[in-house]
Amino acid sequence: QVQLVESGGGLVQAGDSLRLSCAASGRTFSKYDVGWFRQAPGKERARVIHINWNGSGTYIADSVKGRFTISRDNAKNTVYLQMNSLKVEDTAVYYCAAGRDRLGLPEAFWDYWGQGTQVTVSS
Repeated sequence: QVQLVESGGGLVQAGDSLRLSCAASGRTFSKYDVGWFRQAPGKERARVIHINWNGSGTYIADSVKGRFTISRDNAKNTVYLQMNSLKVEDTAVYYCAAGRDRLGLPEAFWDYWGQGTQVTVSS
């Protein structure tokens, strides 16, 4: 069992940066892939960026390539989402998820979810 808690969301202006954290409980967290997803009002939850269990592989959605990066610190059971050059269209609730061998897969395939953190980007 893995429990996930996101933090770091907030209100920023376009062009700003923000770092989200996904803190996990559970002794086997280091064996799980972790993904960030986001859901904007009226839209489905979408893949954003994922990292595999040891940090050697990533999936990055085209919409955030060159702006968002992901990293993990398994000693701290935490995954980070660094978001740079934020745009108004990045406004959404951001969720982290965990699962084994889930890199790049859509939300239906992931096993554990956090409660989400709101990111609002103003123009």
